[in-house]
Amino acid sequence: MKKIAGALLNYFVKGLLVVVPMGAALFLIFWAVRSIDNALNLSDIFWPGSKTGKPVYIPGLGILNVLLVIFIAGILVTNVITEPFKRWFNRWLNRLPLFKFLYSSIKDLTEAFVGEEKKFNEPVLVEVNEFGLKKIGFLVQKDLSTLNLPGEVAVYFPYSYSFAGQVVIISSDKVKHIDKSAADMMKFVISGGVSGLN
Repeated sequence: MKKIAGALLNYFVKGLLVVVPMGAALFLIFWAVRSIDNALNLSDIFWPGSKTGKPVYIPGLGILNVLLVIFIAGILVTNVITEPFKRWFNRWLNRLPLFKFLYSSIKDLTEAFVGEEKKFNEPVLVEVNEFGLKKIGFLVQKDLSTLNLPGEVAVYFPYSYSFAGQVVIISSDKVKHIDKSAADMMKFVISGGVSGLN
């Protein structure tokens, strides 16, 4: 009886290790896509209703709207928008300090991951105390002389199981480059050190 119970428990644990991560990942993707689709689905505007009086809901139209806006913005920024328009936009942005702060922060964060000059692409190992404790981070600024900190660098340390992190300023001689891809090191840190080094 103990053998059967042990085998059943073993099967359950192994199934759990497959189902929970896959289920959680699929649930998060489904939740994000559904939330965006519901928030930006304009089918009730284009098709206000039928004989029943309820608006027509077309699944996926919200996501299609987002993709369409992104592509049109990319085409406009690449081919149509000129320097005078960019200067006008920056002047307008300077008049709205809160919006400017939010816009520039989100823009910088987006560019750090998908822009031409990606920021989190240099993984480093930093010795943080006299006992030899080391942390894995990403070098984000190599020259801080504008802050009157010559020889210092800025390193971003992401938190495990989170998208948050912190930026620290440290002497460049305490920073050692890691010969691994940035994606692997980010996965290693965010997973709490359990994956990314295969």
